[in-house]
Amino acid sequence: MRVLLIGSGGREHALASSLAADPAVDQLIAAPGNPGIAAVAELRPVTATDPQAVAALAVEVAADLVVVGPEAPLVAGVTDAVRAKGIACFGPSGAAAVLEGSKSFAKDVMAAAGVPTARAVTCRSADEVAAALDAFGTPYVVKNDGLAAGKGVVVTDDRAAALAHADSCGQVVVEEYLAGPEVSLFVVTDGTAAVPLLPAQDFKRVSVGDTGPNTGGMGAYAPLPWAPPDLVDQVMAEVVHPTLAEMRHRGTPFAGLLYVGLAVTAAGPRVIEFNARFGDPETQVVLALLETPLAGLLHAAATGTLADHPPLRWRDGAAVTVVLASAGYPAAARTGDVITGAGQAGISHAGTARDATGQLVSAGGRVLSATGVGADLAGARDAAYRLLAGVDLPGGHFRADIALAAAEGRITLP
Repeated sequence: MRVLLIGSGGREHALASSLAADPAVDQLIAAPGNPGIAAVAELRPVTATDPQAVAALAVEVAADLVVVGPEAPLVAGVTDAVRAKGIACFGPSGAAAVLEGSKSFAKDVMAAAGVPTARAVTCRSADEVAAALDAFGTPYVVKNDGLAAGKGVVVTDDRAAALAHADSCGQVVVEEYLAGPEVSLFVVTDGTAAVPLLPAQDFKRVSVGDTGPNTGGMGAYAPLPWAPPDLVDQVMAEVVHPTLAEMRHRGTPFAGLLYVGLAVTAAGPRVIEFNARFGDPETQVVLALLETPLAGLLHAAATGTLADHPPLRWRDGAAVTVVLASAGYPAAARTGDVITGAGQAGISHAGTARDATGQLVSAGGRVLSATGVGADLAGARDAAYRLLAGVDLPGGHFRADIALAAAEGRITLP
């Protein structure tokens, strides 16, 4: 099987590593890719958000399967252009990807499907935002209605900060705060059949103790030893299948990767958000534990044959990913710093590039991540931080407490 992977982040590096390890994959091409992905795939230039350019590349390389990683190409309709060429493509259509592209649309779908989620109001003016903040109270939750690269959400007790974020976004969704530990659940689907992956938890705040501004994710771990044993079954029954049914009802079936972000509240799991693709950095830990070959699973979803796919197999143990961010991230990420030690197995590149002399340098906010596996979370944490200790990035910073509370049994349910 010849596979074309679209994207250039840490999620795509993790996907590339898993796809390259699949015995069914004869050739892996990534576009545009990054220096880390170049170790396992042939890189080709492309503008990932240009549907016709991606489709032309898929034809040129005679791809049997195209996997679209990031959200922006999905919302731009890249999968529609690829499918129009008769090539199997993993990822939702442009119309279905609006489930991530618009928080307001997602809330409308959830309401129609009876999905448990936070109460919310879509606001288009400062007066509407102010009224919604008063109605829901603190902590204030304000979400950019459109795509924001994982940084469009503000959760704060500071009313002025909430109003300022809304003003900077334009149309926003203001929600009630959901109290309880958060869960990320990836679901592979062909629009009807749906297969859940291992639930994971990520860390959005930049600093230790869940302090500081939100980021695209500073680390993750799986599995979740504190999660209720029936959590995944409950979410599939109450959230995933009703949502897929509603999308089919609307004439925009959702086929690809449905990311369900949840809070496990005193009233049960409630949806925080939907995404239309694998999340970063949760992808790194989930794929580190997946034993089933990835290409066959994604091809089954892309071709409507997921119901015939064998049950997934998982490795024993746990995985932890820790993100190394550049100086100044998330406010003003510094780039161009030379990186050493990033060629180790378990390192996923995200914001990296080669300079004019061929040196590996930082090229974004979240530069790379280190994924460790172990018999349990404590062992996986040790492995991840040992791996990260071998990397040098001037001014780089990371959280020292990824998965610590879970490893020490300190996470409790409401």
